[in-house]
Amino acid sequence: MDLKNHIRGIPDFPKPGIVFYDISTLIKHPGAWRETISLLSDALKPLKPDLLAGIESRGFLLAAPLALALNCGFIMIRKKGKLPGPTIPHTYDLEYGSDTVEVQTDAITVGQRVVIVDDLLATGGTAAAAVRLCRLVGGDVVGTAFIIELTGLNGRKKFDVPVTSLVNYEF
Repeated sequence: MDLKNHIRGIPDFPKPGIVFYDISTLIKHPGAWRETISLLSDALKPLKPDLLAGIESRGFLLAAPLALALNCGFIMIRKKGKLPGPTIPHTYDLEYGSDTVEVQTDAITVGQRVVIVDDLLATGGTAAAAVRLCRLVGGDVVGTAFIIELTGLNGRKKFDVPVTSLVNYEF
């Protein structure tokens, strides 16, 4: 199955000149969604993750069913102030400013094998921040996984672990 046939490109969103690759059309198609989870599960199984860390919010949609398929846990990486209880933040630079992501202090046990999961890899800034955050709290980050990769933006160069993506678009 060609997953690209189930991903909608929306031109000029969120601003002119940008094409937003919308996975809502993929998720609503049971066969395409099942294939997505199956392909990523097969690719990540050799990494033997203990946890999948989903990045807010589309990463949650992907990481939760993928964790079930891999029989591992799922944790959330969220923007500052969105997680209850004690958290550990990590602030990182964006093209114009900065952002902060957080994880709950008890989400990762030191040494657990973690794979970072999100829907799309563009420049890699947020996913790289998630890698650093998981390492900061003692996780052994063993890979990253995405449905879509915008290959022309070279986001995968920010990682020292395997990068898995199912669908590539030039940018």
